[in-house]
Amino acid sequence: MTGQPADILTIDGLSKSFSISGGLFSRPLELHALTDISFSVRQGETLGIVGESGCGKSTLGRCILQLLAPDEGRVLWLGEDITRLPAEAMRRRRRDLQIIFQDPLASLNPRLTVGEIVADPLRTLMPELNEAERRRRVLAMMEAVGLLPEMINRYPHEFSGGQAQRIGIARALITEPKLIVCDEPVSALDVSIQAQILNLLADLKDKFGLTLIFISHNLSVVRHVSDRILVLYLGRIVELADGDALYGDPKHPYTQALLTAVPIPDPKRARARSIDALVGEIPSPIFPPSGCAFRTRCRYAVALCAEQRPPLETVEGGRLVACHRWREIEREAAAG
Repeated sequence: MTGQPADILTIDGLSKSFSISGGLFSRPLELHALTDISFSVRQGETLGIVGESGCGKSTLGRCILQLLAPDEGRVLWLGEDITRLPAEAMRRRRRDLQIIFQDPLASLNPRLTVGEIVADPLRTLMPELNEAERRRRVLAMMEAVGLLPEMINRYPHEFSGGQAQRIGIARALITEPKLIVCDEPVSALDVSIQAQILNLLADLKDKFGLTLIFISHNLSVVRHVSDRILVLYLGRIVELADGDALYGDPKHPYTQALLTAVPIPDPKRARARSIDALVGEIPSPIFPPSGCAFRTRCRYAVALCAEQRPPLETVEGGRLVACHRWREIEREAAAG
């Protein structure tokens, strides 16, 4: 399509497993965190990644940034495969690829002042800067995230959770990156503070021309910030669509069930909607179900779902869906 933003990041067939001890006399077990993940991120967009705890969201974010080495697949950054770059070459790419962590206080070194924390990436990745230039950049970034200049010599324990997350955001932005992975950046904060941080991220995205990958289990939060949304279940993509399309017309039964759990502020609409709640627990990634991983919790599952893994199918508008029966489910819903 003419005018479509270019892909800045491409994930191609990414898989990641972890070896888990099976006991004193047992062989190690394989925990399948990610399996055959492929998608692209457009320049300037916010891609939301959602799913229950244990579905592989954070592992995916860390593999994208090469904080974890994938077992298979490629991560293409601006067309370059960075999956197996030498350490020094990857270190130079760190200026463009940064992360905001879930727990703001736990991600900050308690022995360093705010100024030292925010300046640390500059010392590592931009050693050519002198002390005066680093301080100037730190003060400018503190102002951009809503921190006062006199806070520069304070320590992390002197700040609230929301202020600590602002420090983490300043640290991520100080090298002027092109892409930031936001790994559950507001889940540890009070609801009122969550809104402030989300609005701050939106403002900073526009100001600095950022591309964001926003990881969360909270679909209300993801809807607020994302252009497109990727739904993960047990380490596999089950749906990927534009935000409005996914929320207005979810195709996969798992996406439908997740959306029924999103609170509706209107009591009448909340009482009137049908509830398709998730039943049971997410299966073990060590012993995933055969065929479709979601079949053990899906009320639409048939024998085919146990026998064959559904392919990730491209449907209208570039949407991706991995479900054998989504068309039948849609026809039944329209008829019923």
